[in-house]
Amino acid sequence: MRFLRRSTPSTVGADSSESSAKSSSGKSEASAPPEPARPTGKGRPTPKRRDAEGRRRGPAPAPPRTQREASRLARANRPSKEQRRAQALERRERMAAGDERYLMPRDRGPVKAYVRDVVDSRPHIMGLFMPLALVVVLSLLVPVPAAQQYLSLFSLVALTTMIIEGIFLGASTTRKARAKFPEEHINALGTGWYAFTRASQLRRLRVPKPRVERGANP
Repeated sequence: MRFLRRSTPSTVGADSSESSAKSSSGKSEASAPPEPARPTGKGRPTPKRRDAEGRRRGPAPAPPRTQREASRLARANRPSKEQRRAQALERRERMAAGDERYLMPRDRGPVKAYVRDVVDSRPHIMGLFMPLALVVVLSLLVPVPAAQQYLSLFSLVALTTMIIEGIFLGASTTRKARAKFPEEHINALGTGWYAFTRASQLRRLRVPKPRVERGANP
């Protein structure tokens, strides 16, 4: 039994290789440059709350299942009273200015705009239709038979004159519109009635507002 044992060459070689590897690794670790310190923050500004909520994606809310839930949801999404008032005011202003997006269907189109210009270019007896209605009401309230008779006769003559003027105005306006827009299909009855109703209103109460002065030649 041998107590003293001589190291073999392989063991010596292995020990020397391990020591050389340790020394080389120690040298490489010592010669390696230190790593830069990493920033502790996110490196970008924190987004605002409204931006984050706008980008937030999620499932769509469930539709209302009862009439009460639908009414509650409609009240929650309804604009405030001030917003509705501002929207109505803007709509009236745009309509008075003649914006096609806010006009009623009967007032849209270049033909209707031309008819309005023709009617607004000169005064009409039909513009006194509203004051004439007040005269008729007054004739019914006056307790004097003679005054009632004269007021009724005046109202009848004025109304007949307005009807005759409206017929001629509708015919002439239709003829001018057909000459202005030969490719458009223009209904004589509809165009004449539109001109009649436009002329029967007071000039300052017409909607859209007149865009030509009296005496113009549209």
